[in-house]
Amino acid sequence: MFVNTRPVRIEWADCDPAGIVFYPRYFQMFDSSTTALFERALGMKKLKFLKHYDFVGYPMVDTRAKFAVTTRFGDDVMIESTVTELRRSSFDIQHRLTLDGVLAVEGFETRVWVGRDPANPEGIKAVPIPADVVTKLTGK
Repeated sequence: MFVNTRPVRIEWADCDPAGIVFYPRYFQMFDSSTTALFERALGMKKLKFLKHYDFVGYPMVDTRAKFAVTTRFGDDVMIESTVTELRRSSFDIQHRLTLDGVLAVEGFETRVWVGRDPANPEGIKAVPIPADVVTKLTGK
């Protein structure tokens, strides 16, 4: 599977008053990492691939995280993201946030590739992930 790694500096806005990352901020970092993964795999920015594939996005339907090491204001961390499973219209992503090479937080997401619902123009509906997207993410 395709892997994307990106550096992130922990900023003061990510932290609680003690300077420790406030846990919901990890989910924002992981969301941005999902976008970075797709942008790199597809070779285009998110706005462009949304138009190119004529879909609405990939909303989250499940998420969780495991916390092992505290990260703090000023830490430089790496986030490695990969799609671990692809199904017809849904997929799983794993994020591994490391500090100095040590796993600090592991995040897990399940997302669904969605388009407009033809029966309800204001609604969304799961649609198949395009074959070339699958190929770019799996290398198959």
